[in-house]
Amino acid sequence: MLINGHKLHVDQYGPEDGPEVILLHHGLGSVKAWREQIPALVEHGYHVTAYARWGYGGSDERNGLDLPTFAADVSDLRGLLKALGITRAALVGHSDGGTTALYFAAQYPTLVSCLISIAAHIYTEPKMLPGIRGIKKAFESDERFRKGLFNAHETKFEKVFHNWYDGWYRMENLTWDMRPVLEQITCPTLVVQGAEDEHATPKHAEELAEAVPGAEVWILEGAGHMLPLENSVALNPRMLEFLQKYSNGEKRSQTRHMEPSHVQ
Repeated sequence: MLINGHKLHVDQYGPEDGPEVILLHHGLGSVKAWREQIPALVEHGYHVTAYARWGYGGSDERNGLDLPTFAADVSDLRGLLKALGITRAALVGHSDGGTTALYFAAQYPTLVSCLISIAAHIYTEPKMLPGIRGIKKAFESDERFRKGLFNAHETKFEKVFHNWYDGWYRMENLTWDMRPVLEQITCPTLVVQGAEDEHATPKHAEELAEAVPGAEVWILEGAGHMLPLENSVALNPRMLEFLQKYSNGEKRSQTRHMEPSHVQ
């Protein structure tokens, strides 16, 4: 699908008249990053849109990321909702996808029914830079890690990594703080983070929740940064409970289907 002059790979799952859920993947991820959540959402009647953000997966290549503001990604999400005819949706975002979802909900509050932010960042914590360096080391020396990136992004996997690393590992990011923006979010919000997150302390999630009016916070003990893939057994029920309470529309009982419809 052509959005803002570049192609985005978009997959949709589940009953077309189910409540809308948009999935926003993490900073090195793709649509495949949600493979543990999509079946659960479809089983409960949601219409799920999972897409590779610009520069990732099956979407067009990108020369750089506008981190940490995610302005182009926010614009792409607005354009995507317009193109798909979605007037209101629940957002579920992980890591960079969670930060994108927060910016979007602050800028377009009437378009978001509710929001689940998983391991998102809202300012640069001292813990972040060593964590980013650790991922760079894995990229350079861990063949399993590199293979995982190739499986997600194929021949542009190196470009994906360098865009992400070069975007985050910058001294000017140390002054970034989006907390003043968060007070503009009006939808019900659930903030999720692993207690053992490699890139942020539990305090980060607690301060995020404090900055969003009425937000809930859930710190999952024993969990790290990659909750959707590594902790789906715990995450999925909490995600579904929150969506069933706050997403627009009632849970549907129509025939469900898991095969994606790829949107051109």
